[in-house]
Amino acid sequence: MTAQIFAIANQKGGVGKTTTAVNLCAYLAGAGCRVLLVDSDPQANATTSLGIDPRKPGTSLYDVLIENRPVQEAVTETTLPGLSLVPANLDLAGAEVEMAARMAREQLLSKALQPLHCEFDYVFIDDPPSLGLITINGLTAADGIIIPVQCEYLALEGLSQLLSTIHQVRKVLNARLKVAGVLLTMSDVRTNLSTQVVEDVREHFPLETFDTLIPRSVRLSEAPSHGLTVLGYAPDSAGALAYGELAAEFMSRFPTKVGAAPAGLPGAGSPGSTVA
Repeated sequence: MTAQIFAIANQKGGVGKTTTAVNLCAYLAGAGCRVLLVDSDPQANATTSLGIDPRKPGTSLYDVLIENRPVQEAVTETTLPGLSLVPANLDLAGAEVEMAARMAREQLLSKALQPLHCEFDYVFIDDPPSLGLITINGLTAADGIIIPVQCEYLALEGLSQLLSTIHQVRKVLNARLKVAGVLLTMSDVRTNLSTQVVEDVREHFPLETFDTLIPRSVRLSEAPSHGLTVLGYAPDSAGALAYGELAAEFMSRFPTKVGAAPAGLPGAGSPGSTVA
């Protein structure tokens, strides 16, 4: 079975993109899926969040894209069974300049990932907060894009530019690319502003928006500093329950041979609006 590939992208920073990438992957792996996370952000936050030091020697995505190293050399096992990582490091910051002179530069990541298509059920690409060449590579490699949108003022700002980019990629580089989901993050249903943003996003994206809301959660913010996902750090917190719920919803939309998430998977309850 060929992996389903998803880019997680939004050129607006601070919307919970990496938090979503790391924790959604953790819960899918916990449900028995074979999951690969590709960290394509030079900040390497996803790499750090999974307890891997990006400063230590090792094959990274930079080596795959620029030095033509086989992607299999970069695949790193995490402490979570079923979850593997292609790590990033600071070298990736200069990759866009080096990629610019390459032939078919928008397709470098897509071609690099081809040997792994039968090794995983899901591949997620954590894109940087920009619409540069690395993000275009992620969109060209993906079957779908997941767009995290925070429940705050001007949440829809910049989405028109992202949607325009998606349209251009679909037209020129990757006809199969679709908006796989819009995820509302940092929600607090106790506030009128958050509720209004939820309504606005669902009005603009009625079919694509996930039912699950990711709450504003202290535990979600703390977990990366311990090199852990929220599943490992605070599995009973509101953020953990929400990402467990998201994983179940995601698998119902994009099933794999593993089937639906087990009933005992954390996240079956309602995340509510608490910041715990």
